[in-house]
Amino acid sequence: MSGPVVLGWRERLALPQLGIAQLKAKLDTGARSSALHVEALDSFFRDGAVWLRFTVRAGRRLADEVRCEAPALDRRTVTDSGGRSTERWFIRSEIVLAGQRFEADINLTDRRHMLFPMLLGRSALQGRFAIDPSRAYTQPRPLHAATDCP
Repeated sequence: MSGPVVLGWRERLALPQLGIAQLKAKLDTGARSSALHVEALDSFFRDGAVWLRFTVRAGRRLADEVRCEAPALDRRTVTDSGGRSTERWFIRSEIVLAGQRFEADINLTDRRHMLFPMLLGRSALQGRFAIDPSRAYTQPRPLHAATDCP
């Protein structure tokens, strides 16, 4: 009987529904929710539902900028590691990591001062992966991601 896949504290993943083929993420078992750095976040209505339009920088170059739209899941209060609470938009998106595809709730926030544009929290990791903090980038780079972005 094999256990969960063991990953390092940082890995590369894909968000195919958002058109993001590769993104560096910090895997953080201390954080409940997952967070994605976005810029120019706007909400709008489509077919009677709230949608979000935002930009993600998947790399350091301007060409790595991806414009995305996703239905809003809801707004929730999130408390950061400094104890500050803010209300954030959440989306649900598919994640591809270590050969697995799964959905996770992701909050959209400003992480420009953080080293990683994405933080993958314990709600997304639980039951799927074990984290070895002495390791990093244990998985090959995602080959490609289908773009399901509307």
